[in-house]
Amino acid sequence: MYFLSNIVPPAILAGICISIGCVVNLRVGGVAGAVLFAFGLTTVVYYGLKLYTGTAGFIRRHGDWAMLVAVLLGNIVGCLLTAWLIAYAQPDCIDPAARILSSRLDKGPLACFLLAIGCGFIMTTAVEFARKGKMLTLLLGVPVFILCGFAHSIADAFYFLLSPATLLLQPEVLGVYVAEVLGNFVGCNLTRWTLYFTPRV
Repeated sequence: MYFLSNIVPPAILAGICISIGCVVNLRVGGVAGAVLFAFGLTTVVYYGLKLYTGTAGFIRRHGDWAMLVAVLLGNIVGCLLTAWLIAYAQPDCIDPAARILSSRLDKGPLACFLLAIGCGFIMTTAVEFARKGKMLTLLLGVPVFILCGFAHSIADAFYFLLSPATLLLQPEVLGVYVAEVLGNFVGCNLTRWTLYFTPRV
């Protein structure tokens, strides 16, 4: 009951917020689309919503795993709901979303895993700064990861779910997506792991 009342609803809303950023990125594209995408993450941080890439770098070593899974699933549900709405109301977004999915499939799981590490590192850094009232890093971090071509597992959940079923239902899609989720987790914890194992002088 705790997850259903305290974790899943803000996770679903976070997925919707990120999906809104995805929509503007699909419709505008380029640097402008990447910058405007930041609306999604700033909304998540301002309202204290539950986002996988904003949570994975802050979980406790012994615990929070069920919570993290619930956040991820809630985010995906939010992306799915938004994808259904956009597929009906803004069908011109389907083709660019499909191109993103196709490009991920062309790269394969290993490349997507590596690209997701970069995104995870940027997202945790941006959220860490935002929690201390420094929003500029948050506003810059989003366009940086997009323009670098890094993979954000929640944004890609929206792009993938918006794509035509003939493309989405390929078995390779699951492997690519799992690789992105794991890569984001590694990236989100990169700073914490590095500083933990770095000797203090």
